[in-house]
Amino acid sequence: MSTAIAWQRRRAAAGRVWREFAANRGGLAGLGVLAVIVVLAVLAPVITDPAGLDVVNAPGRPLQPPSGQFLLGTDVDGRSVLLLTLWGARVSLLVGFAATILSVFIGTLVGLAAGHFGRWVAAVLLRFTDFFLVLPSLVLAIALSAVLPQGVATIILAVGVTSWPTTARLVRAQTLTIESRPYIERAKALGGGHAHVIGKHVLPGVLPIVLANTTLVVGNSIIAESTLSFLGLGDPSQVSWGSMLQRALGSGAVTSGAWWYLLPPGLAIVVIVLCFTLVGRALETVLNPRLRRRDG
Repeated sequence: MSTAIAWQRRRAAAGRVWREFAANRGGLAGLGVLAVIVVLAVLAPVITDPAGLDVVNAPGRPLQPPSGQFLLGTDVDGRSVLLLTLWGARVSLLVGFAATILSVFIGTLVGLAAGHFGRWVAAVLLRFTDFFLVLPSLVLAIALSAVLPQGVATIILAVGVTSWPTTARLVRAQTLTIESRPYIERAKALGGGHAHVIGKHVLPGVLPIVLANTTLVVGNSIIAESTLSFLGLGDPSQVSWGSMLQRALGSGAVTSGAWWYLLPPGLAIVVIVLCFTLVGRALETVLNPRLRRRDG
């Protein structure tokens, strides 16, 4: 009976969060555009012909302007820019989501441990976190990508293990806030161990902020992936928005005025990062009552 009541309360809370989120037009618009982009990326093998990605099977002329046959023109090899943009979304989103999961997992684990255990555990973990905060994450990611074999997995690892400190700081601050509440002291007085306190009380209170922060981390991860691919550290066998920009710049698309080769991947990066930012800000407003009062 108690489990059924708990699930009923969770469903009611989820419904309340969705109603408040849906009232935010910016967040709802960002979520809608993200849904369309994700669906197109997932269905790219079904709605397009992957053979068009091969330079041998390129159906058009090099740097052909937009036309009825090629809505976004062609690249330097005669491939459809629209096709490349759709398939580039698959790699960019894969790296964005996977690197974010790794980053948020590390950051949440470090933040929970530092906030809950305190003392020497917090001192060691915070010094470790400060080390990654002081060094630019992009420089570390470039170093890892240069040392490890080129590939999507390497970019995911490079972005994930260098972008977690912000999440760790956020989770630690929230953990300290929750640990100071009376019911935590009561749980400890009744014999609750570390696993019980963290799993039953601290983690549920931290997860909403982690969720809101995750949407912002995804956007940063996509930018990092595009930057690494633009610098030539991505997988040369995979099409991504960053690699498209790199090939466009290297092929002289700027000097030849082939704007249709540069604009689609650049706009795609801007749009998807903006959408994740809108969704993240909307979630922060919904999950943080102080922000709602400030906006009101």
